[in-house]
Amino acid sequence: MIQFMQQLINGLSIGSVYALMAVGYSLVYSIMSFSNFAHGGVIMLGAYFGFFALTLLKLPFILAFILACAGTTLLAILVERIAYKPLRERNAPFLYFIISAMGASILLENIVIATIGPTFRTYPAVIPRTPIQLGALAVGRLDLIMFFISAVCLTGLILFIEKTKMGKAIQAAAYNIKACALMGVNTDKIILIVFGLGGFLAGVAGVFFGMKYTVYPQIGNITTKSFIAAVFGGLGSLPGAVLGSVLLGTIETLVAGYLSSQFRDLIAFVILIGVLIFRPSGIMGKNTVDKA
Repeated sequence: MIQFMQQLINGLSIGSVYALMAVGYSLVYSIMSFSNFAHGGVIMLGAYFGFFALTLLKLPFILAFILACAGTTLLAILVERIAYKPLRERNAPFLYFIISAMGASILLENIVIATIGPTFRTYPAVIPRTPIQLGALAVGRLDLIMFFISAVCLTGLILFIEKTKMGKAIQAAAYNIKACALMGVNTDKIILIVFGLGGFLAGVAGVFFGMKYTVYPQIGNITTKSFIAAVFGGLGSLPGAVLGSVLLGTIETLVAGYLSSQFRDLIAFVILIGVLIFRPSGIMGKNTVDKA
């Protein structure tokens, strides 16, 4: 029982980071109906922004964290302006958006390799590694902070979407962006805000993931897991993305703890295949027949 509870705590920790990544996917998908694979590159650069803010600029962790999130917010907006807006203005097929997203992801990764290098880097120990003992359970301080900050960010996002005028406009655009434009809503501004929100969450996820593991140019590949989590919960559904991420993180840690860590990635793709076969819309998703 103690081992199960310990694995559950670990799963909630990594699941909360998956959720930050998956929500970025779902936000863009709900508005533009395509999967933004460049999101992984933004997360990777968020990890680098935080690392260099701490090591080169010698900033306190809070300031480095804010700087990293601001950097990824601007970067996500820049990607949208350069890679996607010209396609939107020409009413290009959705396949073109996916190709452009993949190209942007590869571009960001190779820019980092060419300028910074492929070397693995480790964050300085800004948070003590000594775990907090709760009886027989050990809770990492970083895991606790990750879970708390992720919960605050996701709660804030949901409140923004549900309670503000701009949030209502985002919901309307997610339902039917063309009808929304015909009603006089500035859909270009909505798309800009959606990408900015996704970029901010990518910065949070990138910093925490870099702190928990290491920083390297291929760190964006971890977003494959968050994409699976978004599909699992239901693409286009923010609560679904959070639920799918927590479930995936928990399942992965339980499999790694009770079977073998070699099955950790395998189980994620088994879940993806199972969802696509038996419930393509995911746990809480809407119909995605004409989307890719």
